[in-house]
Order: sequence, then C-alpha cells, then structure tokens
Amino acid sequence: MHDIRAIRENPDAFDAAIARRGDAPVSSEILALDAARRAKINAAETAQSEQNKASKLVGAAKASGDEAEFQRLRALVGEKKAEVTRMHAEAKDLDAQLADKLAWIANLPADDVPNGADENDNVEINKWGGVPDFAFAPKEHFDIAGVAASMDFETAAKTSGARFVMLKGAVARIHRALSQFMVDTHVDANGLTEINCPVLVRDEAMYGTDKLPKFAEDSYQTTDGAWLISTSEITLTFSVAGDVLNESDLPRRMTAHTLCFRSEAGSAGRDTAGMLRQHQFEKVEMVSVTHPDQSETEQKRMLRCAEDLLERLSIPYRTVLLCTGDMGFGARRTFDIEAWLPGQNAYREISSVSTTGDFQARRMNARFKPADGGKPQFVHTLNGSGLAVGRCLIAVLENGQQPDGSVALPPVLKPYLGGKSTLSAQGILV
Repeated sequence: MHDIRAIRENPDAFDAAIARRGDAPVSSEILALDAARRAKINAAETAQSEQNKASKLVGAAKASGDEAEFQRLRALVGEKKAEVTRMHAEAKDLDAQLADKLAWIANLPADDVPNGADENDNVEINKWGGVPDFAFAPKEHFDIAGVAASMDFETAAKTSGARFVMLKGAVARIHRALSQFMVDTHVDANGLTEINCPVLVRDEAMYGTDKLPKFAEDSYQTTDGAWLISTSEITLTFSVAGDVLNESDLPRRMTAHTLCFRSEAGSAGRDTAGMLRQHQFEKVEMVSVTHPDQSETEQKRMLRCAEDLLERLSIPYRTVLLCTGDMGFGARRTFDIEAWLPGQNAYREISSVSTTGDFQARRMNARFKPADGGKPQFVHTLNGSGLAVGRCLIAVLENGQQPDGSVALPPVLKPYLGGKSTLSAQGILV
C-alpha cells in the first residue's frame, strides 16, 4: 500500500516511479478521490459542530418558554444529525474507493533497479561454479534412467490432473533430504527461527501480503473462502499484522518448509514437461521483518543465505538484479538466483529474494516502537526462496547425472540419505 501523504507531496515523482514499471500515471485520479474524501470528512465535522451547538441551545429555548425557537432548534438538530450520518457514509465510500485504487498499484522500484521491459533486461551481478562439461548429451531430469521410474506423472495425472507429479522411492527421499538440509542450514548456520505454519489463510492475510486483489486468479480458494498459500511468505509475513513490535525485537527472521499451490493462470504451454512448473510444490521460505534502516543490509544477507545453499550443493548458478519490467508486484528490488540445468542448457530461476520496504507493512498495519520512545513506524518486510525444493531436486539430478544413467549426489546430503551418495541407474540409493 502506498502512503497517500507522499503522493500528495510529490505526485510527479510518484507517477515517474510507476512509469518505470510501464504503468500509466494515476496520481491525479488518486488525489481527486483523496480530496473528495477529505472534503466530506470536513463537511461532516462542520455539521457535527453545528449539531452540537444547536443541541446546547435547545434546552435554553425550552427553559425560556420560546416554543417556536425550541421547535426550530430541535428540527435543526435532526437535520444536522442526518447530514452527519450521510456525509460519514459518503466519506467511508470514498475511502473504500481510494483504498481499492491504491491496492492495485504496484510498489515503487528502488532507485538502483534498472529500467527494462522483461527478463532480457535483467542485469547479471554474480556467477558461481563452472558449467559442467559432459562427455555425453545431458538429459532432462525426467529422462535420466535412475529417475524416470520414480517420477510418476501418469499416476499423478490420473488422480489430480496435469502439472502434478508423484515422487517415489529414492527420488522422494532425495527430495525430502533437500528440504531438511535447507531448513537445518537456515536454522543452524543462518540463525532463522523455524516455523511450522498453516497453508490455509484468510482474505486479510492474502491482502496484507499483496496477493489480493490482483492475484486472485493465480491462487486456489476453498469453498468456505480460505486460500491455499502460494508461498509461506504469506503466513510468515502476516504473523506480525496489527502488531507494534519493540525495536529491540528486530530483525525477526523466520523460515518455513511448506506445500505451496499455484493455479499457474496465464502459463499455459510453458514448462509442461517434467516438474519445473507444478500446481503443487514445496518450498523453504525465508522472511525477515526489519527496521527500515536495516532492510538494505538484510536483503544482501538473505541473498547470501540462498546462494550458499547452492554452493554447498555444488550447483552452478548466476544471480541477476531484476529490471522494472520483470519485478514482482510487491517488490521494491528483487534478486533472482538461477540454477544451471544441463538438460535445458539454461539457467532457470530457483530463488527470488525481494524487499518490499513498507509496502506490505502499510497494508497489514505492522509497526515497531522506536527505542527512543518516538511515534511507531512501519516495519520493512523481506522474503526469499531458500530454496524451491522441486527445482533444486531438478538441478541436483541434472548436474549430477552420469553416462550410465546414475546420479552422483552432493556430499552434504549424505547424512540425510543414510550415508548413501549415489542414485543408481536402477533408481536405488547406494
């Protein structure tokens, strides 16, 4: 949500910022609604004052025996009371229109975010690990001999439809091992607090984390109105909604491993092979709630947490700063980490680390009390994938594939795999 006062003070700067995202100027429409709302509030306050003044005179007129004046004042009180009620209702309606208008406007990009139209204008800022040089043509994950029998799309389609998969046996265990490795690393090495959180949330949580109203069609809603989360960013971030935290409690750093659900509206025909783009998937999420002065440093710290996981897994990756045209609705700045997938001969997104500034905090009224006793301020919220488990599984399988159809697994996973280090061509851990 945007600060209406900032728009009033510098509407040209606001329009210039949203223009960087390719959006049309809206400040004049917003300020017109704001002016009308404020005018109604002022008029209601004036009418209330007149009502109060007349009410005080009614008794005096009655006591003096001036029946005509008494009746006039009593009628005036009734008129003003009705006028106040009507103007408050009109102001409330205008306030709702203004809030709805603001809710559809994307966050303003940070000054250092490059201008651009799409992913082709993103800027690479880091690259780690050499792209493996295979002596054979590398296969996509679902075609690797040791994987194929344990990655069952047909049975999943029979039970649930397209864009689902059933993982079996050793591949299911590797998938589970990856999520455990990620959470353990975040807790033990990165100092995050593990949260086991719900995957069903209310409208308020979706709205507060900028998923409603704009992304309703991308999400699944139950018949009783609850929403299945697309990321535990929603649950973790909204956990501080309405709170006034102590400054000493910041930053608050959390991580959660959950199922996630996306309808993938608008993605028809994209990544239909394999398990790269699914309706149901698992993700380990990082969320930080910080003091505004800490958010820049916190985003860099979170980015390193995600990059470090890939380095521990020996997966080559590159990090890019997203341009204005490729950045998510709620983000001020986003770094994407893209893992190398030999089967596609391409880098593909495996993590996004974003800062939203106070954009989400304003929507859900999350604040902190300064240590010096000043007025409560909005916190800053950040989120990042650490990591997408299914996509990480794909990267591990494709980068570790061997000529005979087996897969050499990262050594850091051995403690989670009973000391085993290889997926054989027959799909067995050895």
